[in-house]
Amino acid sequence: MNFRYELKQNNGQITTGTIVAADAGAATKQLKAQGGYIISLSELAQSEKTTLQKILEFKIERGPNAKDVLNFTSQLAVMIKAGISIRPALDGIADQVENRKFREMLLQVKQDIEAGRSFSESLSRHPKTFPPLYINMIKASELSGSFGGMLERIAAYLEQQIETRSQVRSAMVYPIIIAVMAVVTTVFLLTFVLPRFVAVFEGKEDALPIPTKIILFMSFCFRKYWYLILAGTGGLGWLIAWAINTGPGRVWWDKTKLKIPVMSKLFRSLYISRSMHTMGELVNAGVPMLDTIHITANIAGNVIYKRMWHQVYVSVKQGKKICEPLSQSDLLPKSVIQMISSGEESGKLAEVMNDISEYYQRELKNTIRAVTSMIEPMMIVLMGGIVGFIAMSIILPIFKMSSMVKG
Repeated sequence: MNFRYELKQNNGQITTGTIVAADAGAATKQLKAQGGYIISLSELAQSEKTTLQKILEFKIERGPNAKDVLNFTSQLAVMIKAGISIRPALDGIADQVENRKFREMLLQVKQDIEAGRSFSESLSRHPKTFPPLYINMIKASELSGSFGGMLERIAAYLEQQIETRSQVRSAMVYPIIIAVMAVVTTVFLLTFVLPRFVAVFEGKEDALPIPTKIILFMSFCFRKYWYLILAGTGGLGWLIAWAINTGPGRVWWDKTKLKIPVMSKLFRSLYISRSMHTMGELVNAGVPMLDTIHITANIAGNVIYKRMWHQVYVSVKQGKKICEPLSQSDLLPKSVIQMISSGEESGKLAEVMNDISEYYQRELKNTIRAVTSMIEPMMIVLMGGIVGFIAMSIILPIFKMSSMVKG
């Protein structure tokens, strides 16, 4: 990799040039060996792309996602630990970022720092990209002087959250695929296969069994009014999504997720692991307890758990311990509440939170495997039942008419 550098020598002279190194850390070591102070260090831009390449690579520009923030945090941690100051580090990372919006955001953060703002204050101007947890941990590191180490801890936290989210999504992929296949198969049978048997049943409608009459009616509706069914399905989906995003709808949906027989254990493990991990990291970072609880409430991911943490916030503000309001809720197991109480008494709350988080992280993985293994046969049986019902509805009247002819 080629890097452009600007170096201030001990005699005050400023030199610029290019250097070849494996990464930014290696380039920094080479320049430090020359003596002086590194003003800026950035990777050289690649050669200009042709118009055809730009057209082929054209895509709608999106904002930065969680992986973009994770990569930025990891790179910044390495560069800070290598001795590069924050401004040239931001400049170097911005040159390598492919996302235009994120690059502009990082350059804006750099300008804010040059204007006299702290790093945490500069990040707080972009709340959609850098959440309160991120900003508060950075703020705590600025006060304690452990900036590089804190960035590594934030990166580890973000990586675990991304991994957890990926695990939950993966658990949902198979059931969704089976459900889609069931719908597609049913529509195919009703619109392409069943109409071929309609001529056989003409004039014998009264003798047909009820299941056959039902699927014949469904087939007629799908073929005749498919556009109304399609529009109705889309409208119903939009209505459900809109209802869930309203206040009462969100409360109902979050309560339902905690009661679904197969999925409730998965969701509870997810919410507990996320809350405990967040609290442990914030307490270890030195963030005040009230701020820690407030941030934990906002990242809980479930309105019911959010309310629980808000109750904890009010109680702690009144001088009570964390475990007191938690003991009045059934959202956390008693064993977890006892461990939190023990952590408060011994002054090792952060360690206890991390231990609970690790346990429920393992529990979440086990639950995902168990849920997936349970859902697979259930969905297969459901799909087989639908196809079997349609097949039997076609075959039964044929057998019935065949026996009448023989009789």
